[in-house]
Amino acid sequence: MSRFNVKKVAVLGAGVMGAQIAAHLANVKVPVVLFDLPAKEGPKNGIVTRAVDGLKKLKPSPLGVPEDAALIGQANYEEHLEQLRDCDLIIEAIAERMDWKLDLYKKIAPFVAPHAIVASNTSGLSITKLSEVLPEEIKPRFCGIHFFNPPRYMLLVELINTPTTQPSILDELEAFVTTALGKGVVRAKDTPNFIANRIGVAGMLSTMKEVENFGLSYDVVDDLTGKKLGRASSGTFRTADVVGLDTMAHVIKTLQDTLSGDAAAGVGKFDPFYASFATPEVLKTLLEMGNLGQKTKAGFFKKVGRDITRFDLASKTYVPAGEKADEVYARMLKKPAAERLQLLRNSEGAQGKFLWAILRNAFHYAAVHLADVADNARDVDFCMRWGFGMKQGPFELWQEAGWLTVANMVKEDIDAGKALCNAPLPEWVFSGPVADAGGVHTPAGSWNPTTGQFVPVRSLPVYARQHFPESVLGSQAPDHASAGTTEYEDDAVRLWTLDGEVLIVTSKTKMHTLHPDVVEGLVRAVDLAEARFQAVVIWSGDEVFSAGADLQALLPAYMSGGSKAIEPVEAQMQQAFLRVRYAQVPVVAAIRGIALGGGCELAVSCARRVAAMESYVGLVEVGVGLIPGAGGLTYIARRAAENAAASTGKDLLPFLTDGFTAAAMAKVGTSALESRKIGYLLDSDVIVPHKDELLFVAINEARSMARSGYRPPHKRQFAVAGRSGIATFKGSLVNMRDGGFISQHDFHIASLIANVVCGGDVDAGSLVTEEYLMTLERQTFCSLLDNPKTQERVMGMMSTGKPVRN
Repeated sequence: MSRFNVKKVAVLGAGVMGAQIAAHLANVKVPVVLFDLPAKEGPKNGIVTRAVDGLKKLKPSPLGVPEDAALIGQANYEEHLEQLRDCDLIIEAIAERMDWKLDLYKKIAPFVAPHAIVASNTSGLSITKLSEVLPEEIKPRFCGIHFFNPPRYMLLVELINTPTTQPSILDELEAFVTTALGKGVVRAKDTPNFIANRIGVAGMLSTMKEVENFGLSYDVVDDLTGKKLGRASSGTFRTADVVGLDTMAHVIKTLQDTLSGDAAAGVGKFDPFYASFATPEVLKTLLEMGNLGQKTKAGFFKKVGRDITRFDLASKTYVPAGEKADEVYARMLKKPAAERLQLLRNSEGAQGKFLWAILRNAFHYAAVHLADVADNARDVDFCMRWGFGMKQGPFELWQEAGWLTVANMVKEDIDAGKALCNAPLPEWVFSGPVADAGGVHTPAGSWNPTTGQFVPVRSLPVYARQHFPESVLGSQAPDHASAGTTEYEDDAVRLWTLDGEVLIVTSKTKMHTLHPDVVEGLVRAVDLAEARFQAVVIWSGDEVFSAGADLQALLPAYMSGGSKAIEPVEAQMQQAFLRVRYAQVPVVAAIRGIALGGGCELAVSCARRVAAMESYVGLVEVGVGLIPGAGGLTYIARRAAENAAASTGKDLLPFLTDGFTAAAMAKVGTSALESRKIGYLLDSDVIVPHKDELLFVAINEARSMARSGYRPPHKRQFAVAGRSGIATFKGSLVNMRDGGFISQHDFHIASLIANVVCGGDVDAGSLVTEEYLMTLERQTFCSLLDNPKTQERVMGMMSTGKPVRN
C-alpha cells in the first residue's frame, strides 16, 4: 500500500464544514491546525476559537468526545502561515466564492511544503479553474476533496482531479481518506457540483417542483421521502435544513451559472433539465428572511418550545407540523421493487403520484447525465447512498424493479409530457450490453457509457483491507454469510474461517440478540478454537454487534416457570462469558454499531475489543427495569479494583463512581471514543475509522495476540467498596429521586446496582471473586423479573420497541 505519511493537516476556513472536518481529523488522531482570518477585535485567533468552542455544542456531535476539541490547533492567516510548511495535507474549506479561494491560494502558495497535497472542499466549483492560479510545482499536487455534511457521519468523500493532477497523488489521498478517515471514496469528474450534489440537488429541486404540482405539505413529504422510501430519516426538507439553505442555494446557483438549457452550449454545459433548476419561491423567501435551516434554528421547519412547526409560504409564518402520509403508501413502499413502482405509477392519490414522479425524474436525470458526471453507474449509486443516505441508488432500484420494464414506463411518461423535460433516455438503456444484462450492474462491473463497457471496482492496495466492502445490487460481490469455510452452522450462529487460523463467530438472530442458542454457539466456538484454531473473532457483518439478551426467547420460560425458570438461562450466559474471558485462545470482539446490554457484557468479556469509530456501547438494562445480569456489573467492580490497585490512592470509590453511574443511568457511549472514556473500551483496544476494515483489523489483532504467546488472565480476588460504598451511592440517588430526576422504580433499580458493584453487605475492602458478584447479579436480575413495574417496562419494550418510564 502506498505510504502517504500524514503527520499534520491544515484546514483553511473555520466555517461549518471546515471546523467539522478538523473535528473529524481530531477524532481519528490526525494532528490538525484550523486557520481563518484574523479577528478584527480581541485575540487574532478569535474566529477559530469560537468555531472550536461551537463544536462542543453541535448536535449530532462532530467530536467523539468534547474534550478532543483541544486537539485542534488554532491559527490565522496573518500570523501563522509558516505553520503550513509542516503540513502534509492542506484542505481549503472557505466560503464558495471563486475569487476568495483564488486569493487565498496566492497567499498560501509560498508556504506549501514541496511534498504536500493541496485540496479544495468546494461543493461544486471547477477544480481545474481553481488550480489555474497555483504555481506550476503545486498543480500536480492539487485536487478536489469534497466531504459531506456532517463529515463525521457521512461516508462519502468525492475526489476530483484536474488535467494536471498527478495520478499517484489521488491514489495516495484515496488510501489516506479511506483508512485514516474512514470514508468511502468516489472519483468524480470535474463537472458542476460533481456527482452527488449534481444528482442529489437536481432530485431535491425535482421534489420541490412536484410538491407544488401535487399540493403536499413539507411534513407529509418528509414522511414519504424518509425511511419509508429507503432514504435518510430526515426526508427532503429536514435534510435541506441540516445541510443549510444557503449552502443548498449556492449549489443550485452553481448549476444555474455553469450549465445551460441551450443545446449549443455543448457537451458538459448543456442540461436539458435546466428549466427545473430555478430557485424555488419558498427557498428564496426563507433566504430573504434569514432562515437558513438548522444553523439559524429556522428553515422549512422551526422548533418552538417542544413543538415542531413548518413554514407556510402563503402566510410567511410557521404553522403546526406533524402531519403524516396516508398509510396506504407506507404499505405500497414495502412491496417488492417491481410491484412497488407499478402501484405508485397507477396510483390515483396525490401522494402516490408524487412518489412515482420523483422516482421517474431520478431515473431520467441519472441516465441522461451518467456519461457527463461519472465514470460509471456504480459511482452514482454509491454517491447517493453515502452522500444522501439512500439505501439504494437510482440505478440499483431501477435494475431491481426490472430494467426494460421501468425504462419503458419512463419513456412513456417522457413521450406523454409528464417528465421534467423531453430529453429521451440514452440509446444504451434500451439496446446493447445493458439491456442484455438486465441493468447497469453486473459481476463484471458497472456500466461506463463512455467506453461502452462494464468496469470493475478500482483496485488499490488499501482495498485489500476490506474483506466485504459495500457493493451494488447485481454485482454478486462475496457475501459474508457464505464466504470462507464453515466449521459449524445452525439457525443461531455460523462458525467460519477465512484463513484457517482465526475462527469467526457470526450470530444469525435479529439484531444479533443473545438467544440461548447463540450463547451455546459461543461456547462451541471457544471449544473448537482451543482444539484447532489460533484465535476467535466475534463479528456481525452489519450495523449491530449485539442488541443484548433475547427477551422474546425468554418469555415462554418465564410464563411457565416465573423467574426461577430464568435463573438457569442467566447462569448459562454468565458461564459462557467467563468461558470467553478465560479461553486459552484470544477472543476479540469486532464491534460496529450498537453493543447494548448483553452485547456490551459479551464485548467486555473478550480479551480485546476492536471497534469501529461509530460504535455505541452501554449497559441499558435499566430501561427494561432490570440490571445487567451477565457480568457487566462484575466487570465494573473488577476494573475499579484493578485501577485503584494501580494508583497511589487507597479509596476505591472514586474509581467505581463513573462505572456505577453509567450502568445506573443506562449511559451509552455515542462513539467508540466516548465508550472508551466510560470504560467499556480500554486504552489497549483498537478503534478503526472505516467500518469495512473492522474484520481485517480484528483478525490481524487476534492473530498477533496468538503469535505473541497469549495467555488468559489469572483468576483473582479483588476488593469491593462494601456497605459504605452502597450508602454513598444511595445518598446521591435519594437526591436525584427527591429532585424529580428519576422515578421511584429507577431509584430501586439503581440501588440494587449499587449493591452489586459494591459487593453487597460486606466491609469496604473485602476480597471477592467474579463468581460471587455474578451470583449477586443473577439473583438481583431474577428478583426484578417478579416486580410489576419491571414487567411493565419489559412488555412495553417488547410491544413498542420504546422504553417505558414508570
